Amino acid sequence: MEPVGDPREGPSTERAFEEQTIPPWTEQVTPRAVVASLALGAAFSSVMMNLVFTSGIIPTLNISAGLLGFFLLRAWTRLLDKLGVSYEPFTRHENVVVQTCVVACASMTYSGGFGSYLLAMDHRTAEKINTGQVSGRNVSEPTLPRMMAYYFLISFVGLLAIVPMRKTMIIRHRLTFPSGSATAHLINSFHTPNGAMQAKKQVSLMIQSCLGSLFMSIFQWFYSGGPLCGMAAFPSFGLDAFNRGFYLNLNGTYIGVGMISPYLINVSMLVGAILSWGFLWPYIETKNGSWYAANLQEGSLRGVNGYKVFGAIGMILGDGIFQLVVILVRTLQTMRHHQLEAAETLRSFSDVNAVPRNTLSFDDRRRTQVFLREHIPGTLAMAGYAALALLSTVAIPHIYGQVRYYHVATAYVLAPLLAFCNAYGTGVAETNFSAQYNKLVILVFASWIGHRNGGVVGSLVVCGIVSSVVSTASDFMSDFKTGYLTLTSPRALFVSQVVGTGIGCVVNPAVFTVFHRFYEEAGNTIYQVPAVAIDMCLGSLVLYLWTRSDRDGAQVFGPVLASGLICGDGLFSIPYALLARYDVTPPICIRFVAREQNEKLDAYLATALAN
Repeated sequence: MEPVGDPREGPSTERAFEEQTIPPWTEQVTPRAVVASLALGAAFSSVMMNLVFTSGIIPTLNISAGLLGFFLLRAWTRLLDKLGVSYEPFTRHENVVVQTCVVACASMTYSGGFGSYLLAMDHRTAEKINTGQVSGRNVSEPTLPRMMAYYFLISFVGLLAIVPMRKTMIIRHRLTFPSGSATAHLINSFHTPNGAMQAKKQVSLMIQSCLGSLFMSIFQWFYSGGPLCGMAAFPSFGLDAFNRGFYLNLNGTYIGVGMISPYLINVSMLVGAILSWGFLWPYIETKNGSWYAANLQEGSLRGVNGYKVFGAIGMILGDGIFQLVVILVRTLQTMRHHQLEAAETLRSFSDVNAVPRNTLSFDDRRRTQVFLREHIPGTLAMAGYAALALLSTVAIPHIYGQVRYYHVATAYVLAPLLAFCNAYGTGVAETNFSAQYNKLVILVFASWIGHRNGGVVGSLVVCGIVSSVVSTASDFMSDFKTGYLTLTSPRALFVSQVVGTGIGCVVNPAVFTVFHRFYEEAGNTIYQVPAVAIDMCLGSLVLYLWTRSDRDGAQVFGPVLASGLICGDGLFSIPYALLARYDVTPPICIRFVAREQNEKLDAYLATALAN
């Protein structure tokens, strides 16, 4: 949309909405918004679960959730209009409620550790470690009732932990929260005449790319009827490179993630893949029987896989600690800078013109007025945090006997401090360091609990508590920024977060059960072969060439195309897992072999047919 406004104050977005009344928060959280959130939340959770079980890379899907929420509710209101049924107008505040609810549900696939600490508890991981010292207390199978009870206990606490800090981060320090701001600007543009036309084009592109990716996944499945069969792995660099994992996968998920991820991440992954799979792992394999026993079962962490896993963990942990120190220093510097600049920001905002023009623009005065008008009492949030933390402290030791009440209580004492640091880093530069906090928590609590007392499972349970608070807090603060820029009530945002989190506590464990059973029975082990990095770099190349030819078009439609590719491939993941679960085998097998092997195969078939 083209901002308008007083030339003395610069361009304004809110002037375009000045004549529209702002509905109370009770009319922003509507039944149709909840229904749309339920449908989109389940779909996005399936897509995200597919990502954590394959690439392990989770892109930001805020924009996709806002776009599809706009599409569903706008289609619903148009249908009612054609049927002659009266309805309330679809507002940008309702759009934000749907986006917040969907992201709260889907983001649990990451914050809930479905692809990390939850998998580390089961017997399969213990068998891979194969130390001969694994006791029953260090193994805990992720059953559906246990998971649901655990997530209902820990998932809501993070919402209350960050509420008292919202004024400090949004109003006083005016942190940007890049993804939250981008989502807000997109939703604002949707609800203007020109923006609605652009949104229609974006939705059309997303549906086309989603269907294309879905049909490609189905097409590839039909040719994977046997071991090492399929068209998903095309040996474009030769069979020797193919055997080392260097090939084109043309997977919609990886290409889409590559289009969203920064160039530096994709190139770094490719360089790491070349150094490890091309040189380091082949060298370590030559030490079979020397550096490690030669008769180990495949996948054991006491063999070559141990060098892969623990070497990678060491590099990630070292870099994470360094980055953690850097972000803490930068955060302290930024906080001091903002405190010097924003001494007069928190005035009385009972009137939109209460603050002088040279202090804040009309948009900022209007947004601050609405943001502070329907506030959430900080004392109520702190009392709620204490109550939910106390409930978890009492209940979790009964679900996981490896932890004691003082372990859980200590985690809830430390979590708000880490949540503030992580939310501040997210607000400054979109840097989420919850993974680094998780590793430190595991190290500390595993040593405290001890191996004989179930320190493996116990430390992972505590890690889940801290991860839920830290990740949820930063996501919620980003949603607060979206609400601030769209004049959405903080109370409506809080209610939508609670609804989305509740949906996620049911949907995500159910989806995880399907994926976990499939990968366990199929014996699949996820390591990121070079093909993943190659596909992601291919996505970066597509975006780069697109940007060179049409910069504006790439910025507007690039994330939409990427989200469609990810969603289409992800939507087939659950049917794929169910087909494998019930032994439904594809009808055709395509396999790539060398010319010499093909000649031997032809000779064998000719002999067999002659007999």
